[in-house]
Amino acid sequence: MAVVRKLLRGSSSEFALLKSHPDERCFGVQLADKKVESLAEGARLAESRGARFVDLNCGCPIDEITRRGLGASLLRKPTRLGRLVAAMKAAVSIPVTVKLRAGWHEDKVNVSDVARACEDGGADAIAIHGRTREQRYSKAADWDLVGKVAAERGVPVIGNGDILTAYEARERRRRSGVRSVMLGRGALIKPWLFREIKSGETWLPTPEERFSVLWRLVELLRAHFGEDERGRRRAMRFLPWHLNFFCRYVPLPEREFAEQALEHPLLQSRLQVPPSFSPLERLLGDARPETHASLAEALLDSPSRDEALERSRRLAESLPAAADRPELRVASSEVAG
Repeated sequence: MAVVRKLLRGSSSEFALLKSHPDERCFGVQLADKKVESLAEGARLAESRGARFVDLNCGCPIDEITRRGLGASLLRKPTRLGRLVAAMKAAVSIPVTVKLRAGWHEDKVNVSDVARACEDGGADAIAIHGRTREQRYSKAADWDLVGKVAAERGVPVIGNGDILTAYEARERRRRSGVRSVMLGRGALIKPWLFREIKSGETWLPTPEERFSVLWRLVELLRAHFGEDERGRRRAMRFLPWHLNFFCRYVPLPEREFAEQALEHPLLQSRLQVPPSFSPLERLLGDARPETHASLAEALLDSPSRDEALERSRRLAESLPAAADRPELRVASSEVAG
């Protein structure tokens, strides 16, 4: 999500969000703004830098965004939102999409009106997070509401909220009739969730396999930020943050949890991880911020995966025992959505 006013001021850190990787076959840019002229220019900037589609953020609930009239604040004025979409559509030749929430607060769930305004403005697709801004992430996403809007609209509707497993993604699509699903926190906990959904099969990685996923992230951080001290400092801004999600992995085989997932989303359920005798498993599942910082430093100090694994095992042996493993339930995130 790029803030358009920062782009128009020439912010290099904001322009970095408009840069894709050569391996990305479909790269889109999400924009946050509230002015017709600014969003039109932001859309043109995104297209000029190779974006295959451009999205208007009307879902971000965090105060830093909403108090400026951006993100979920736009849900309160559907007619104005329609004009913003129309301006973006007129400015570019690539598809224009919109990310919505159910509404601003529980007393005014107006996503049907907002979605209609977006389609009337020319939106090519609409993604709906099935919670209001007021709810943040505190209640289960309302997929019946998402399905209602999907049935009303003539453009593709993408459903979003509380998807942690391939079988939940399959059931949400069947139940709501959406064209596709969008992943958020579930993909931060399980970066392999996309592969699970594509294959339709649940992957239950060993601690060593999960460590390999984590090491791949370290390799990518180094390639992107560089391996000097400056690059290391920049990587340390991101790696502990990711570990705060990664530590909440719980093995959820379909045969054991599919029925429970029908009653309540697993991402919102209080499921405790079984006790583990593996020091590496305990380290990867440790929810303490100080552990995340220590593990991040150990990983970034290691020149190879084998050395990183050895350092991590030594770290695991040296840590004081945690009171409990973290529950699966994830608190409100500062990520947009």
